Amino acid sequence: MPVTAVVGANWGDEGKGKMTDAWASQSDYVVRYQGGSNAGHTIINDYGKFVLNLLPSGVFDPHVINVIGPGVALNISDLMKEWNNLQARGIPAPQLVVSERAQVLMPYHVLFDELEEARLGANSFGSTKMGISPFYADKYAKLGIQVSELYDPEHLRTRLEASLAAKNVLLQHLYGQPPVQVDELIPELMKLAAWLKPFVTDTTTMLNQALAEGKHILVEGQLGSLRDPDHGIYPFTTSSSTLAGFASVGAGIPPHSIQRVLAVVKAYSSCVGAGPFVMELEGDAAEELRKRGGDAGEYGSKTGRPRRVGWFDAVATRYGCEVQGATEVALTNLDVLGYLDEIPICTAYELDGHKTMIFPVSEQLQYANPVIETVPGWKCDISHIRRFEDLPEQAQAYVALLEKLIQTPIRWVSNGPNREQLMDRV
Repeated sequence: MPVTAVVGANWGDEGKGKMTDAWASQSDYVVRYQGGSNAGHTIINDYGKFVLNLLPSGVFDPHVINVIGPGVALNISDLMKEWNNLQARGIPAPQLVVSERAQVLMPYHVLFDELEEARLGANSFGSTKMGISPFYADKYAKLGIQVSELYDPEHLRTRLEASLAAKNVLLQHLYGQPPVQVDELIPELMKLAAWLKPFVTDTTTMLNQALAEGKHILVEGQLGSLRDPDHGIYPFTTSSSTLAGFASVGAGIPPHSIQRVLAVVKAYSSCVGAGPFVMELEGDAAEELRKRGGDAGEYGSKTGRPRRVGWFDAVATRYGCEVQGATEVALTNLDVLGYLDEIPICTAYELDGHKTMIFPVSEQLQYANPVIETVPGWKCDISHIRRFEDLPEQAQAYVALLEKLIQTPIRWVSNGPNREQLMDRV
């Protein structure tokens, strides 16, 4: 059975949590393949409302094996807190496995993230200060610590000393901070390693065996296309690839096994963090859309920061679907737009005096202006409707127009935060 990837087509915060939660019940394995605890999936189900930052979205289904793959930035302390929170709220203990090849996000990664953002000041990149960028810098400088290395104390000490040698010079002479001592790190790492050990396994072999047995695997990405470091709004990006194409690497499965890519798209635009955002609204219009957006308004699921909002950006979304290799789209938050008499849509950018549907590089985005067209709104609550064909004509026409603009089939339409508020537009 082919693998399904659920990914974001925009800046993140598109509503992937709802889609992964809905599809997890049809899966045997749900895999996180990149990122860390710097962003979250908001999920609302019969148990209540949850924000998952590291745990895969299949944790609410007892039959699902939830996998943290080798591409994840593993903050063990955060994982333990999430796990304990589920138990405290009465969720049956899920099946969880963690790749022995995943690398561990260390306290000094968080420290460096905070210090560098402070040093950059007004020129900062909008980091969540969760240590993600320093973590991936270490990973690709071959200074990272794999989970398996936690269980060989002498080897771990040697690796930590190698990693901290240059860092302590920076701490003292660039940031004016005291050096980090290995002896201060190891006791807490040993406690975390002991807690983690029952979950650690060779997930790559496990998943490839599952594929051979015809099991259904769902891989879930964090953030969206435009936060990808290679194809997004660099340098205002995250530090690991957010694309479905990276799932084979970050999960440890063959590239050809991923045959279905569901790109999640919001019915308007939103993002948390810095960087160019062509369709951004300001003032009362932005505050009204932010207030109405989603279950609790447009605020970051991890950071709580107010999201920047705007109308649907067809240029960015078409590009996002393209680089994800999307085979279909899930359109979320359609119900939010029910207060509008007319709904604006960004159908093109004006750049250098010309209209374009090509999403430009970051340096040129600052000069792009949105070309706006408006369509009639439906001016009513649609959250109770369960079939696409029962939506008001204006709502159906809005979806059809977006599908034409982004050139990717919109298969699913969500009109509320709950599982049952999802329409199959076959």
